[in-house]
Amino acid sequence: MNPFDLNGKVALVTGGNGGIGLGIAQGLARAGADVVIAGRNDAKNAAARKTLGDKALAIAADVNDGAQVKRMVAETVKAFGGLDILVANAGINIRKQPQDYSAEEWHRIVDTNLTAVFACCQAAYPEMKRRGGGKIVTIGSMTSIFGFDVGPIYAASKGAVVQLTKSLAAAWAKDGIQVNSILPGFIDTELTQGARRNIPGMHDRVVNRTPARRWGEPADLAGTAVFFCSAASDFVTGTALPVDGGFSSSMF
Repeated sequence: MNPFDLNGKVALVTGGNGGIGLGIAQGLARAGADVVIAGRNDAKNAAARKTLGDKALAIAADVNDGAQVKRMVAETVKAFGGLDILVANAGINIRKQPQDYSAEEWHRIVDTNLTAVFACCQAAYPEMKRRGGGKIVTIGSMTSIFGFDVGPIYAASKGAVVQLTKSLAAAWAKDGIQVNSILPGFIDTELTQGARRNIPGMHDRVVNRTPARRWGEPADLAGTAVFFCSAASDFVTGTALPVDGGFSSSMF
């Protein structure tokens, strides 16, 4: 038996209509999973779903709305009969110096990057328990490890995601649910393209610091996600794995 085979598994990926989320969703689909992507933008949802195969489903949902989170899980279960995998990927960032944030911006970032992740995990838990187990993957960041001068609230939320991951892993191991976190490095997405336009020299500084000598691609996250979502990781839980081309291991 191939321990990475996801045939017969049902996966829900929040923020799965673009960037890292779509790269992960595509990897899960290639491994055989039935994939549901959730996002707020209907047009992006439809375009992303077409890349995932005929059985894939796209659901319009805002993870900051608890009722929509519950509906998202319920629609997944109704469509495919259950839920085995959750990738809690949806997140945002607002780049500013610490002194320049408003209280509203603090809550917007923390609510999306942390509170909504917890809500999604809570909603998925009873469905996974009913199936006899499951896999949850949260998406942290290199800023879960490092400080981030132009994104301190983002860094705080992503550091908290790792601690939430460890706590859920400890609580739900008895139910056969493994919970792990992926910490992406600098990945070439629509969001980071905007950062590179606004921060002079950012592209080259990242390349020079990264031993792999390139920015990552969304597809670079797929293999790690398949590992965490498959039987290959049945004895792995509560971990936070950097996928960053060696950036976090290099001084220069």
